[in-house]
Amino acid sequence: MEDAFGAGQISGEVPVADAKVRVAWLYYVEGLTQEQIAEALGLSRIKVIRMLAAARSEGLVKIRIDARSARQAGLERGLVTAYGLSEAVVVPAARDPASISALVGYAAGSWLSDKLADNMSLAVGWGQTLHQALRGIQPRQIEAMSVVSLLGGLTHSRSINPSAVARRVADMFGADCFQLTAPVFVSNAELRDALWREPTLRELRDRARAADVALVSVGDLLPDSTLFREGLLPQSDLASLRKAGAVGDLVCHFIDADGELVDHPVNRRIMAVSPADLKEIGLVAIAAGGANKEHAIRAALRASAAKVLITDEGAAEALLAGGAKAQQDERRAQG
Repeated sequence: MEDAFGAGQISGEVPVADAKVRVAWLYYVEGLTQEQIAEALGLSRIKVIRMLAAARSEGLVKIRIDARSARQAGLERGLVTAYGLSEAVVVPAARDPASISALVGYAAGSWLSDKLADNMSLAVGWGQTLHQALRGIQPRQIEAMSVVSLLGGLTHSRSINPSAVARRVADMFGADCFQLTAPVFVSNAELRDALWREPTLRELRDRARAADVALVSVGDLLPDSTLFREGLLPQSDLASLRKAGAVGDLVCHFIDADGELVDHPVNRRIMAVSPADLKEIGLVAIAAGGANKEHAIRAALRASAAKVLITDEGAAEALLAGGAKAQQDERRAQG
């Protein structure tokens, strides 16, 4: 039996990378079983399984699921209606809560890949979800595209750096990348204001406001949220931020339930494009999941005027239930 490339078996001279491609082609495109592939290529079934796993992990194979379950579709329609969105994407609930950012992020990357075209500009935030979004992006060459980072960077990062997310997205599309070359948190408000007076940083801020699309995430006020887990802010700030009314952060700005900036010293030290600036961008998409982020996501939608929400079933259900309750409370107050 011949494989898709016309060879009966994989000889010892075939490069390993080529062998992985052959195995992946037969399995995902030709529809052969693992046993059939093993027989066709003269391999053991265990070897075939390992090569398929390697093809996935190395990015040789990218799986995309475009179908929606009836439950997902219903939640998406509900979110669009309840929050005045143009589009909602809801992924299935994760079996492990630790996987929520991976699932939502992957969906965000797929969504972004479909939206971008020649001559477009993209503004991007950061966080675990957007870091995971890189996995869902389908790289290709896009002419005259630019990517703008919405936040400053870190002098020391263990895993996620705001500037790295923008740079990697730009590389995937062959795009120009514009970085906010300042620390994401500075020591005081005076220094922040002085930095924003720098012509190059003012130009970057204007470029971000003029972007065609923005993809941002939302943080909550928990010890394991990105800002606190990565040590950008001390855990001791959690209590004072909650006392100030904060329910979460959007591009590192802490906002209350109404989407307004809270009066807290942290908000005066941030080198990042503000939530108000996001409202000037053509299309803003928020990618965030988890029922625990309900209040933060709702606040971020208000703060940014986002028209796209990419989330999971848990957060979608919480947002719809919470929105319905708020409407009932408002009607009671008026009645």
